[in-house]
Amino acid sequence: MSQTRKFFGTDGIRGTANLEPVTPETALRLAQALVDDWQRAHPAIPMSVVIGRDTRRSGPMLEAALVAGLTSAGADVILAGVVPTPAVAWLTRQLQADAGIVVSASHNPFADNGIKIFGADGFKLSDDRESALEVALRTALDVRPSGAGVGRLRSSGHPANRYVAALAKVAKGCALGGLSVVLDCANGAASEVGPKLFAKLGCKLTVLAAQPDGININAACGAVHPQRLQQAVRMHGANFGLALDGDADRAIFVDEHGEVVDGDAVLALLALDMASHGTLRGGAVVATVMSNLGLERALSTCQVPLIRTAVGDRYVVEAMRQRGCNLGGEQSGHLVFLDYATTGDGLLAGVLVARLLAQSERPLSELAAVMQPLPQTMINVRVQARQDLQTIAAVRDAMAQAEAGLDNRGRILVRYSGTEPLVRVMVEAERASDVDHWAQHIAAAIRSSIGA
Repeated sequence: MSQTRKFFGTDGIRGTANLEPVTPETALRLAQALVDDWQRAHPAIPMSVVIGRDTRRSGPMLEAALVAGLTSAGADVILAGVVPTPAVAWLTRQLQADAGIVVSASHNPFADNGIKIFGADGFKLSDDRESALEVALRTALDVRPSGAGVGRLRSSGHPANRYVAALAKVAKGCALGGLSVVLDCANGAASEVGPKLFAKLGCKLTVLAAQPDGININAACGAVHPQRLQQAVRMHGANFGLALDGDADRAIFVDEHGEVVDGDAVLALLALDMASHGTLRGGAVVATVMSNLGLERALSTCQVPLIRTAVGDRYVVEAMRQRGCNLGGEQSGHLVFLDYATTGDGLLAGVLVARLLAQSERPLSELAAVMQPLPQTMINVRVQARQDLQTIAAVRDAMAQAEAGLDNRGRILVRYSGTEPLVRVMVEAERASDVDHWAQHIAAAIRSSIGA
């Protein structure tokens, strides 16, 4: 990563809270830089910014620093409190704010935190805009306002309730009262709004992991740990389960048998339904290089191509906007529906799946069966530092051996995580034995060379 990208990764700034780069000092300077950058283009208009956060203990600390930075530079701030990331994107547009900021580290452990920024249009900032902010935050604010020029804290009146009402409208006219749902809130940002939403929809609801204490976010729960949800769906005989991550922009489903239905399968079942009703725009679905080949095969049954992007929901959204597509997402559960939202939204995904179940009167297992995934595995290897993997002989050789061993009957993808000190090793092939063997082979080479 170049020097101009010291702070921003694939999804904003992220790391251990109170250590660089996720410190109050950096948050304050970033906030001032954001205002300074905006005012260069709008010198006579005060900026307004929406801030939301998840339930991490460090959230209020970083929120306070952002408020100090924004108001010291002359911007007005609207605090949304604990709300999902997509709620901040939605509120930024609804309140006609000039930017939205989320304090969250998504699915990461509670000790981490992060900052991601949305523009006035509700979309995440581009790489170029983030790079410009990085340059700006290294310099002091040139001119500090005083007196009436200092920014204010403003109230918007129960913003989370407005977001819930907007999501509920998506299912308007569809009877969901007969559905039994288990909702895992990951002890995160959706702990309050998630149960409110599904109660408003009339579903019979069982709620898990909705008692945040500042340190239990994502702890053995949520989208990354769906085991408890699987058990609960079987125990309660629910129609489906929905697991969110810490900031609720990700959704992993569990069918009525307690089997996981990942983002690829949800994209497939929704795409085929939308294509049959003529509502799939852009002539394609957008996903990342991580999506299973089974998704491509499922979409091909209705002549819908799959467009692949780099990993990160921001890149998915950029490609969707360029091609005019309205459906895209990631295998990990970031699902983007541009007809309704500007970023991945786990609760919105839940509403759309619930609506389809009610309308089709078919179980989720049957709907998800349109996609038959190839065996695929992912191994995360923690590393000491990032090095170009192609310059490490042992790793380069292991990857070449895997490519030769698969002999065009599968694929490998080895990349650094954009948010954690990890190398992610993905192998996909026709035979599960090949998948496990070659993934372990590459992971072992990485571990022995640069493993932490």
